[in-house]
Amino acid sequence: MTPHYWIQAVQELAQSDPVMHHLIQSYEGAVLTSRGCAFTTLARSIVGQQISVKAAESVWQKISVAIPAITPHDLAMAEHEALRTCGLSARKIEYLRDLSGYFLQGKFEETQWDRMDDETLIDELIQIKGIGRWTAEMFLIFYMQRPDVLPLDDIGLQRAISRHYNSNLPVAKKAMLELARPWQPWRSVATWYLWRSLDPIPVEY
Repeated sequence: MTPHYWIQAVQELAQSDPVMHHLIQSYEGAVLTSRGCAFTTLARSIVGQQISVKAAESVWQKISVAIPAITPHDLAMAEHEALRTCGLSARKIEYLRDLSGYFLQGKFEETQWDRMDDETLIDELIQIKGIGRWTAEMFLIFYMQRPDVLPLDDIGLQRAISRHYNSNLPVAKKAMLELARPWQPWRSVATWYLWRSLDPIPVEY
């Protein structure tokens, strides 16, 4: 499912920023898509922590073979060694089990998520072991499809901004915030195009 705001966001970004205009033209027809499952998005985000998009996809595919139905129950019941064989660290396995427990025990009030602003929802999600701000931001972008999320701690975003805006030199977070000001209220979309410029595999969580 593609965000309803995508067409408007792309048009406004292309008009406000020459780099965005070029990236949007380069990946014409490419769009952010949601998998439509809160548990899957959070689980994939945990798997993707601190590794490349390609590596995360490889690990997830192995999990999909080991556990054909990746539900909170099935993931919670999976053998530790089977998950290790898929390429998961012991810590990530612990995080995934904790996440499964939250869903199995009904600790989330999912009906309230749409009423929460970005920061309030992030504060709720980071109560789960293994979910920090970055993982929560991936959830906001991909599952909630919030339009204006800027994940400053994302290594891919940092690399892309460095490449396209700063001659491959490092960029401080304060400078990233300032540079992204013209992208508002569509910073999620700008982030997605910058990710897309780095990797042949579209980012999906």
